Amino acid sequence: MIHVSLGIALILIVIAMGLTTYRLFKGPDQTDRVLALDTMSINGIALLIALGIWFETSINFEAALLIAVLGFITTVALSKYLIRGDIVE
Repeated sequence: MIHVSLGIALILIVIAMGLTTYRLFKGPDQTDRVLALDTMSINGIALLIALGIWFETSINFEAALLIAVLGFITTVALSKYLIRGDIVE
């Protein structure tokens, strides 16, 4: 039963990644593209966790944590750059 649920979840996550990729390239302005990158990192985390459960390994959870931290830092840096034009200030 869990493999059926994980299979459905993996398919839905891949569909979400495809739709987010469309928004990344077609976004009307830069803020939509930043949000699309953030959503792609969240979808990547979900994909890694689902694959970790599927293959019964724990290394995917550490990779998901690393992607979460990098995704957060990237989103904050890009948002500050779009608002102020500089990241450091």
